[in-house]
Amino acid sequence: MQIYRYPQKESWNQLTARAVADYSDKFPVVEEVMQNVRLRGDTAVEEYTSKFDHVLLDKLQVTQEELTRAESQISPPLALAIQTAAKNIDTFHTSQKLDVPVVETYPGVKCWQRSVPIDKVGLYIPAGSAPLFSTVLMLAIPALIAGCQEVILCTPPNSSGNVNPAILYAAQLCNVSKVFKIGGIQAIAAMAFGTASVPKVYKIFGPGNSWVTAAKQYVSLNTCSIDMPAGPSELAVVADSTANPAFVASDLLSQAEHGADSQVVLVTTSETILEKVSAELAVQLEQLPRKEIALAALNHSRMILLSSMNEVLEFINIYAPEHLILQIDNAREIAEKITNAGSVFIGHYTPESAGDYASGTNHTLPMNGWARSVSGLNLESFCKKISYQEISKEGLQQLGPVIETMAEAELLQAHKNAVTIRIKK
Repeated sequence: MQIYRYPQKESWNQLTARAVADYSDKFPVVEEVMQNVRLRGDTAVEEYTSKFDHVLLDKLQVTQEELTRAESQISPPLALAIQTAAKNIDTFHTSQKLDVPVVETYPGVKCWQRSVPIDKVGLYIPAGSAPLFSTVLMLAIPALIAGCQEVILCTPPNSSGNVNPAILYAAQLCNVSKVFKIGGIQAIAAMAFGTASVPKVYKIFGPGNSWVTAAKQYVSLNTCSIDMPAGPSELAVVADSTANPAFVASDLLSQAEHGADSQVVLVTTSETILEKVSAELAVQLEQLPRKEIALAALNHSRMILLSSMNEVLEFINIYAPEHLILQIDNAREIAEKITNAGSVFIGHYTPESAGDYASGTNHTLPMNGWARSVSGLNLESFCKKISYQEISKEGLQQLGPVIETMAEAELLQAHKNAVTIRIKK
């Protein structure tokens, strides 16, 4: 990891910058696949599945028999772990339901808002080097709680034409409507446009590689909405002299192993912690099966030594990390001063992997600095807000002149007339 000791504030923007993701070179291929799927439907999907995933499928949809068989294909401890995580995720997201009151903004004028579920949503679940069955829980459970009528899931098949059984088990546990053996650009296209087999959806959720990200960006321009901007996974750890260097190193590596383009950052006020974490990283790295991936991520990651906790807070709020771990004294108090982060993990015994799997919070979070303006996935991500207003005859008599005056000043006579004609009658 690159080490910076007491960097000048003038350099902080550079230290908090991420590599700019440019998908423009992928758009010609993305557009070709999109148009083919839009025009030729399932036939095009099957052809691209053969071309990109090297498998010929008799049927795109996972059968009920395959879904049922999945439970017997995973170990009982894993099944129990998935059930426990699902319960915690359900509990946390159910708590996000809010009652919105009817407000009288003016005598005789009542306004309110209602949260309405998105009718049809599509979930994309990667299944490459790490089949993300945990993401099924993170996406499908809030969709179920929100009340989405149709929840479909696309995930790439393996070379035998099968889907990872843990993904299928999680999908069945979450009452996903339909599961399809489709990956990559063709999966996003199928969900965005619809085919004979795959229903068209109104919003697409889920992570993926650069091709999937480019495809989601493409459809978001004019076809359907997507969950949030994507980018490489990232983690920042704030540590002081009370931190356990082994804990810190394990947290940094837990995120570094996601991918070679992941970024991890240690920000500390202790030179001793910096040195001890460096030593621990070297030891723990050797024990990882994904050592080469983690090492590649560490090569463009950073350790930063600052002089005070106030400086640390300022730096973190500029960086706006996807995940932030506070291994410091008074962590709860400091956490209240964080304004830009996707998800915050407070204290020495709260690893980021808890949020990835089973604490209950959602692990679909804004990356690449988007935490400055975008929230992580939550119950409202699967809903839209409809506002309502109801005005009585007396209310319009009172508020009408205000509307008429404003409409006339904007030279919109029909707007004024819509009020005037009612008042006169």
